Amino acid sequence: MTFPPEATLADVGEFALIDELTPVFASEDAQVLVGPGDDAAVLRVKTGHVVVSTDVMVEGRHFRRDWCSGEDVGHRAAAQNLSDINAMGGRARWLTIGLAAPPTLPASWALDFARGFADEARLVGATVVGGDLTAADQVMVTVTVIGTCTVAPVLRSGAEPGDRLALCGRQGWAAGGLTVLGRGFRSPRVLVEAYRRPEPPYDAGPAAADAGATAMVDVSDGLVADAGHLAAASGVRIDLHTAALDIPEPLHAVASALGADPVTLVLGGGDDHALLATFPADATLPPGWTVVGEVLAGEGVTVDGEAYDGSPGFTHF
Repeated sequence: MTFPPEATLADVGEFALIDELTPVFASEDAQVLVGPGDDAAVLRVKTGHVVVSTDVMVEGRHFRRDWCSGEDVGHRAAAQNLSDINAMGGRARWLTIGLAAPPTLPASWALDFARGFADEARLVGATVVGGDLTAADQVMVTVTVIGTCTVAPVLRSGAEPGDRLALCGRQGWAAGGLTVLGRGFRSPRVLVEAYRRPEPPYDAGPAAADAGATAMVDVSDGLVADAGHLAAASGVRIDLHTAALDIPEPLHAVASALGADPVTLVLGGGDDHALLATFPADATLPPGWTVVGEVLAGEGVTVDGEAYDGSPGFTHF
C-alpha cells in the first residue's frame, strides 16, 4: 500500500499504518522466534549477558521537525539507544519502539522515521521486534533496546586512581550543529548533519571491553557531565585535559562567529554519542581511542586541574 502524500495518521488509521511499518523491520535473525505482530516478542539468547536500556525522545525537547526529517529523527532515536549498549561493551540486538503522535501527523513522516530507524539499527545488525502506536499532542518516541555482552559488562563504577581517561568518537560536533540551527542557520553543514544524524563508534565499546576498560559511559549529555557520572559511580576525581581534545575547524568557525571558546562546545556538548572510558595505565588502547585525562583520588570533575565553571552538559529539569 502507498499512502497519498497528504494522508495523515487519522486518514490512514492505526492498523493500516502498522501493516505498512511491519515490513520495514523485517529480519532473518534466527534468535527472533516471534517478531512484530503478537502481544510480545520472543527472543533466544544462547550465551553471555543480557543488557537492556530505555530512552525517550519528545518533540520540542529533543528534536524539532522543522530541523530534522522523519528519517533523521529515526536515525537519532536508534543511535542513542544503540550507543547505550555500546557503552556497556556490548552489541545491541533487538529494539522495540513506542510512537505517540498527533492524528494530523503525515503518515509519510512515520514511515520515514521507521526507515531511518531501521537503517541505523542495521549498522550493528540489530532488529526491531515490536512496538506500539498511540495518539498524543506531540510526537514522542520511547525505545527499549536489548543487547548482549560476551564478556562482563563494563560499568560506570570501576575507575581507579591511576587509570587513564580516553575518548573515542566525535565530540562537540552535534553541539555545534544545534547552536547553528538555534540561530536560524544551516551551515557549517557538516555540523548540522552531525546533529541530525550522529555517528557513534559502534565497534569501540566491545573493543574497549576486550582491552580491559575499567569504566565506560556514553557521552550523550556532555563530556563534563558524563565524566561526572563516571567519577560519582567510581568514587574518584576525573581530570580532563583540554590540550588533548580534538577541536575540528568547523567548531572553530562557529565559535569565532559567536565570540565563544570552541572548547566549551566539546566540554558541554552532547548527542554525538562518543564513548568515554577509563583504562589501566599499562593497557594498550584500541584503535580510535585518545587519552584525554586521568583518574585521581578525590571526587568530581576538574578541567586542567581546576573546577569547571561552564555548562557541563544537558539536563532535563
